[in-house]
Amino acid sequence: MPPGTGWPGDPATAATPVALGPADVERLARDAADAVGLDARASVCRACPRLVEWREEVARVRRAAYADQRYWGRPMPSFGPADARVLLVGLAPAAHGGNRTGRIFTGDRSGDWLFAALHRVGLAELPTSTSAGDGQRMLGTRVLAAVRCAPPANKPTPQERDACRPWLVRELELLRPTLRAIVVLGGFAWQALWPTLAAAGFPPPARRPVFGHGARVESPGGGPLVLGCYHPSQQNTFTGRVTAAMLEEVLAAAARHAGLLPPSPAGS
Repeated sequence: MPPGTGWPGDPATAATPVALGPADVERLARDAADAVGLDARASVCRACPRLVEWREEVARVRRAAYADQRYWGRPMPSFGPADARVLLVGLAPAAHGGNRTGRIFTGDRSGDWLFAALHRVGLAELPTSTSAGDGQRMLGTRVLAAVRCAPPANKPTPQERDACRPWLVRELELLRPTLRAIVVLGGFAWQALWPTLAAAGFPPPARRPVFGHGARVESPGGGPLVLGCYHPSQQNTFTGRVTAAMLEEVLAAAARHAGLLPPSPAGS
């Protein structure tokens, strides 16, 4: 979908500068004055040739079930207010989920689980997220992916992860005045977060924490609380590795820490 051609919520226009390599990503992210400008620049990035080829091929060929639909086929902008108190960090958009709908965690079963839980906790206005422009609104919460493009086999390379990092670094810098808690969905995003936090000026722990569901890391120097959460992938939800209650528990802990929910009663 070319920028500025009418996709609901598209932050970019035909005049938005395009990153053609990692050095461009570094420069354009650093110079973004606000979250809208950052989202616009990230949403037209072409820095990783393998990811560009894959996301656009998927958008052209399409899955049979969506053959009559337009695909977004671009990097994924973040979703949620620029003054969020809670940040959710996932791995990357799904080829026929976010890469199709233009919104992170939207259009696939992982997103169905996540948004239903966000709504039950009070962090999303609607229990479903089906497409850009469907009326969904995040409440004090922002959702993004560590890697902004859909990768083949859901596996970005370390080089692609590192090339994409400046977008998240700048996002964390812009969120600094309000950010209180980060929920990290899955081990890949957990590994990607720690050097990003350090680059954004948040003092890292002395040792990199081990990922696990419910892992809780208090950042030194008053930085955000970091919580680990198993990814609500089909494999994890079908096998019971993660349940709706487990997902809600982590999201609620983040919301309480951020002051978006009242504290738990003593002893509960």
